[in-house]
Amino acid sequence: MSAMQASVAVNTGALSSVTSRANGRRFMGKSLSPPLVSRSGLTVRCEAGKDGLREAVDRNTKVDITREDVLRNMEQNESEKKSVFGTIPSSGAPYPRPEIERRPETGDKSLGSLFMFDGAAPETINGRLAAVGFVWALLSEKATGLGVWQQLFNPGAAGLVNFVAVVQIITFASIIPLLKGESPDSRRWGPFTARAERWNGRLAMIGFASLLIDEAIRGMPFLNGIH
Repeated sequence: MSAMQASVAVNTGALSSVTSRANGRRFMGKSLSPPLVSRSGLTVRCEAGKDGLREAVDRNTKVDITREDVLRNMEQNESEKKSVFGTIPSSGAPYPRPEIERRPETGDKSLGSLFMFDGAAPETINGRLAAVGFVWALLSEKATGLGVWQQLFNPGAAGLVNFVAVVQIITFASIIPLLKGESPDSRRWGPFTARAERWNGRLAMIGFASLLIDEAIRGMPFLNGIH
C-alpha cells in the first residue's frame, strides 16, 4: 500500500510540474503576445478540467488580431500596397480592397463580403476541399482502380454523393468562424499556421487540377499510368 501511495504521489507531482511555455505568435510576419503552449500537449487536457475544453483550446491556439495589427501590416507589407495585377487597393472598391475592409476581424463579416474575390472564404474553402479531394481521389483510385471521373460518374459509384456531402461540411465549418470575425490567421498551434494551410491548399489545388487534366488527356487513371 505504501508503495502504491508513493507511486501516486510521484505521478501526481510529475503531472503538476508540467508547465506551459511561451511561444511567440506571429501575424503576417509580426510578433504578437505569446500564447500558452504545452510542450507535450498536456496543458490543454489539464486546463480543460478547470476551465472547460473550449477555453483551454482558445488559450493555447488563439491569436488576437487587432485593428492596429492590421494597419501596421498594411504599412509594412508590400503585397498589401498593390494587388497581383498591379492595382492599388482603394476603399469601397470591389477589388482590391484594403486589408482593413476585407479581413473578418476588422471589416464586413457579411457573406457577400466574405465570398468576394479577395474575401477570406474562397481560398480557404477551395484549398481545404482540394486537399481533401486530392488525397481522397488517390486513395480511392488505389483501392478501386477507378479514376476521378469514374469515381464521380460511374453507375453505382458513390463518389458524387460523397463529394457533395464533403463540400457542404467543409464549407459550413469554414464559414462559421469567419462570420464570427475569426480568420484562419486567428489560430496557430505549433507548425499548423494559416500560412502553411494556404500554401498546402494552393499546392493541393494545382495537384488536383493536374490529376484531372492528366486523366482526361491519357484516358486512364493516374496511378495506372505510372506503373
